[in-house]
Amino acid sequence: MPHWLKKILLLLFILAVMVLVFVPTAIDKSKTKVRLQSPYVVSEASQQLFDSLEFVADLHADSLLWQRNLLKKHTYGHVDIPRLLEGNVALQAFTIVSKTPYGLNFDSNPSNSDQITSLFIVQARPHRSWFDLTERALVQSDALYSFARESAGKFRVITNQHELHQYIDDRSNNRQLAAGFLGLEGAQVMQGRLDTVESLYRAGFRMVGLTHFFDNAVGGSAHGEVKGGLTAFGYELIKDLEQRRMMIDLSHASPRLVDDVLAAVTRPVIISHSGVKGTCDNVRNLSDAHLQKIAAGGGLVGIAMFEQAVCGIDAAATARAIIYTANLIGIEHVALG
Repeated sequence: MPHWLKKILLLLFILAVMVLVFVPTAIDKSKTKVRLQSPYVVSEASQQLFDSLEFVADLHADSLLWQRNLLKKHTYGHVDIPRLLEGNVALQAFTIVSKTPYGLNFDSNPSNSDQITSLFIVQARPHRSWFDLTERALVQSDALYSFARESAGKFRVITNQHELHQYIDDRSNNRQLAAGFLGLEGAQVMQGRLDTVESLYRAGFRMVGLTHFFDNAVGGSAHGEVKGGLTAFGYELIKDLEQRRMMIDLSHASPRLVDDVLAAVTRPVIISHSGVKGTCDNVRNLSDAHLQKIAAGGGLVGIAMFEQAVCGIDAAATARAIIYTANLIGIEHVALG
């Protein structure tokens, strides 16, 4: 091999290593900024109240999308395990992002583009997950279990009621424990096939968001082009999920999809992360009528903590949405999202 060619190959190798080492973290930091940095001003009464809470749960975090060690504390991103422990958060839903369109917006997105493919390639995720949405979800679930194994007992993954009750007992004696459970942001992960549900269930997924930022084989997204209701496949999937007692999540669902699902289900549904039109009127958020129907079926509404959901970036904006929703449908139907 010519000497000049060896130099070129070596340079290309060094550049590839630099891309794999530095670019994923740079992208992560640029996309998952913390808007309000510490130190945070909290009154003594508020801190005492929060510290007195025995069990705090949150229904949404996209952390597994990023090639980030959740066992270490970071100053960016939704959550990591040290910040869960510091913040007295006992149970965290880790919701899997599998596909997002280029030009992502809240009004109308096509389903024929995918910016997660390039992200997974740059992150050097397993090759099988580059172009397969089901594998993309399974790779992220594997990561959560790896964190649990490496946490020295401080973090565990919950998959059933027995594990949850045992964890609640354990944590009552030791607040330096945290746990998580797995959910999906969008049933595009099933790729229009019911047989994929079994592999996802075995991987620990217990909550399924039907849509994300685009319409899929199940039905319409609030941010899709058609924004339709349940498809024939969607009705089949609903039956399968209910038989498995997997939670159905209507975050990001179009109004027509919400109506169709509420008419079809026999068990309560979850809204893992949303806002309400009563305090922040946009296409993303839930109407009073939908809130009342969800509560009438025994459902749970997680109020999100980002600007588009609550029309603000501080705790007061989220609190306004929580208070409004609690007054409308009862505090027992309101959660953190």
